[in-house]
Amino acid sequence: MESLLRASGVSRSFQGVHALREVDLAVGRREVVGLIGPNGAGKTTLVNCITGFDLPDSGSVVVDGSDVTSWRAIRRARAGVARSFQQGHLFGGLTVRENVEVAALGVGASAREARRRAGAILDLLALEREAGELAGRLPHGLAMKLGVARALATEPRYMLLDEPAAGLSDSEMPAFVAVVRSLADAHGAGVLIIDHNMALIMEVCDRLSVLDGGRTIAEGTPDEIRRNADVAAAYLGGVARADGEARD
Repeated sequence: MESLLRASGVSRSFQGVHALREVDLAVGRREVVGLIGPNGAGKTTLVNCITGFDLPDSGSVVVDGSDVTSWRAIRRARAGVARSFQQGHLFGGLTVRENVEVAALGVGASAREARRRAGAILDLLALEREAGELAGRLPHGLAMKLGVARALATEPRYMLLDEPAAGLSDSEMPAFVAVVRSLADAHGAGVLIIDHNMALIMEVCDRLSVLDGGRTIAEGTPDEIRRNADVAAAYLGGVARADGEARD
């Protein structure tokens, strides 16, 4: 069985506007792939199509050899495809711990197993102190971390992270990089990450895929992408530099 999450020829339009045009993307187990591009490039739309929160107009999504293109989001989650959201999608009236436990219960874990997963994940993400706080009262950075924790509670084979570092301070970034790498290296998951923090992307990813106007304009290693003139023009805003930033 092929251990791969693959989107092939995915297209999606909204009222005549092409959000995605025949996009291909693959994520292997134990691999971290970055998906980057300017605002409106189609990144979140692609993640929605991969995870079942939206359906493509054409193309296919295959998980470990099974065609899941028509599957609902919950069925894909139970097949090992998890995601976080830009806006959290948390249960604000539940505690941090309860949010993580509910995510585990949603994919079939027992109550005892859900509690075990919650304890381990809150420890991993340094959220133990907030375990008893209501999710709706968390500051943005902690809410984003809780979104990642909820996705982890499903024990995914593939983890899709949409702007997970938004709201994190510079001092929190090294620990977050370590968490993302541990998902691939220690837990064997394939990780797809969208983020506008290019320093983070260049450090944590094995490969990058770049979207612009709903099309893939480049794929390659971080080193190859930072030297790609098309990427610099479309996204980085000028001449790419070796640190992953750009100058006009």
